[in-house]
Amino acid sequence: MGTTRRVVVVGGGMAAARLAQQLGGREGWAVTVLGEEPHAPYNRVLLADVLAGRYAPGVLALPRPAEGIAWRTGVRVVRIDRSARVAVCEDGTAEAFDALVLATGSNPVLPPLQGLFTPGGGEPSGLPAGVHAFRTLTDCLALGREVREGAPAVVIGGGLLGVSAARALAARGARVVLAQQGEHLMDRHLDAGASALLRAHLADLGVEVHTECRVRGVRAAAPGGRVTAVELADGYLLTADLVVLACGVRPRTGLARAAGLATGPRGGIAVDDALRTRTDPDVYALGDCAEHDGVLYGLAGAAQDQADVLARVLAGEPGAAYTGTRALVRLTLPGQEAFPGQEASAPAGPWAGPWDVAAFGQPDPAPGDDVVQLADATRGAYRKIVVRGDRLRGGILVGDLGSVGTLARAWEGDEPLPTTPLLHLLTHDGGY
Repeated sequence: MGTTRRVVVVGGGMAAARLAQQLGGREGWAVTVLGEEPHAPYNRVLLADVLAGRYAPGVLALPRPAEGIAWRTGVRVVRIDRSARVAVCEDGTAEAFDALVLATGSNPVLPPLQGLFTPGGGEPSGLPAGVHAFRTLTDCLALGREVREGAPAVVIGGGLLGVSAARALAARGARVVLAQQGEHLMDRHLDAGASALLRAHLADLGVEVHTECRVRGVRAAAPGGRVTAVELADGYLLTADLVVLACGVRPRTGLARAAGLATGPRGGIAVDDALRTRTDPDVYALGDCAEHDGVLYGLAGAAQDQADVLARVLAGEPGAAYTGTRALVRLTLPGQEAFPGQEASAPAGPWAGPWDVAAFGQPDPAPGDDVVQLADATRGAYRKIVVRGDRLRGGILVGDLGSVGTLARAWEGDEPLPTTPLLHLLTHDGGY
């Protein structure tokens, strides 16, 4: 009789769910997942669609854990004792492990704004009532309960999450202002041309966008009371009944650091090609909290790739290694008609139907790179690819893409481009 190997996974998000799915049904394994959230595992990529009213929360549910997986929800791990090989929980229980997997995800960045944290704040987080992060299903449900048609809402942050939140609140009828400190929206992924189209799309849907706009603080009716306004650096006040903080995320590494595990230069838990931490060969990390080869991905696709590799590593498969993920960042903004219960006054022109943004790689060309670019303001389309030799180096695609087709396959597989002329790749006949 072989001994049973105890695997404990700390974190109950998408990365943990994928790993549990891959480990399920294996003889000689005892897998326990400790999830801090009270919900069963869910697809956080669709949170904005739930907030917008397009989907019910139940649609987010991921497949149930495989038979034999012990999944505990609402359990917070407070300490890892590496010498005793146990994970200690807040409720006093402890889970012994032979292999520990940290899938603790990331935390929303809460900016140092005046009035953001006050004694007796109205929310459990200490934030004033009406001020919310937008990271979890709990955040999403709380926002959904508070948003009111015609009420003023301010979204702070114009990245992928901020744009998604602004679009969702507008779909619910709120009067939305999006405040972005950078020069243009989604500046981590888009160039100025693509961002201008995105801004026009949001404006046509009723979202007022302010770029190069620094927020100084939030104001409430009384200390610890409900938010009433957002104060900008120049002293201007934006009336707000609801405020969404979408200022980015940082890897959640408190448990790892307290246990003496090494972090990487970008602040994530440093792991090798086996997703093993550099400090302890029996402790692994994956998903948003893991930093591999100096990269923090923060993408669902990367978390799934890592989970698949780690399952093979834990099973002792020779040659199993994670070498990175070549993934596209994609945002789909459905047309107005996609949201039941909304007025049938769909936006005119190119914004009436589904509208996509996709970005990958390095869209800024280096010397010697070829650049192919098409812009069509009438159709709300913008496409740009950067090519080095016969390989894609990066690209930005904006508009009604349908699918990313040929370019997605060439990028994700690091494959040579077809011999067709490069311009043809950016037309609908080229895979779009």
